[in-house]
Amino acid sequence: MTSRQNRQRDRGIPEATVARLPVYLRALTGLQERDVATVSSEELAAAAGVNSAKLRKDLSHLGSYGTRGVGYEVEYLIYQISRELGLTQDWVVAIIGVGNLGRALAGYGGFASRGFRVAGLLDADETIVGQEISAMTVEHIDRLEDIIADHGVSIAVIATPAGAAQGVCDRVVAAGVTSVLNFAPVVLSVPDGVDVRKVDLSIELQILAFHEQRKAGGPGDYDPVADAGEPPGATQYVEAVEA
Repeated sequence: MTSRQNRQRDRGIPEATVARLPVYLRALTGLQERDVATVSSEELAAAAGVNSAKLRKDLSHLGSYGTRGVGYEVEYLIYQISRELGLTQDWVVAIIGVGNLGRALAGYGGFASRGFRVAGLLDADETIVGQEISAMTVEHIDRLEDIIADHGVSIAVIATPAGAAQGVCDRVVAAGVTSVLNFAPVVLSVPDGVDVRKVDLSIELQILAFHEQRKAGGPGDYDPVADAGEPPGATQYVEAVEA
């Protein structure tokens, strides 16, 4: 467990709140770009897609309560959330797997603007190794441990095929990386003290398909009142996001 997570636990910040902080930060950044100095909880909640009571409760965990009749100071709230998320310092990232998804991630401009610096691109395919992608040279996977050590990599992004993901994960963990963002379609096994965030696009699409089906009225044997608005077999992911 990281020191930041220890602080969150000590301060009693729920994981569901932590998951919403980046959404608030994105909304606040948009307001700042429009030179908005203060924002009410209702306005910020609408921009973030949550209700205002939930937003106020989330921000209270940061010690930010706003000013009655004025709202929240945008610049200061950006600082508070950025500090809580650890974005007031730079984090070094390595992307392992430089297929279509890995290339897209390497070229994503949002990393640098949020304090993440991509220091390494690695792949096992000899036809990809040596290519220049987003001003970086793709290194062979054999140099993984050297890249981690030389650049002080804090976060590993795994975008490999499913069959290679666990082996790559084992290597980055053995090299001292304790935070992994996994795009591979497989559940990774990691020791205690290592955090894994899984991004599964197929799950997101299935959740959207459920909502589309519900808007269209069906399946006929699904009673949204009896089931309290939850889909049959609702995933833990949905429960966590909506908590």
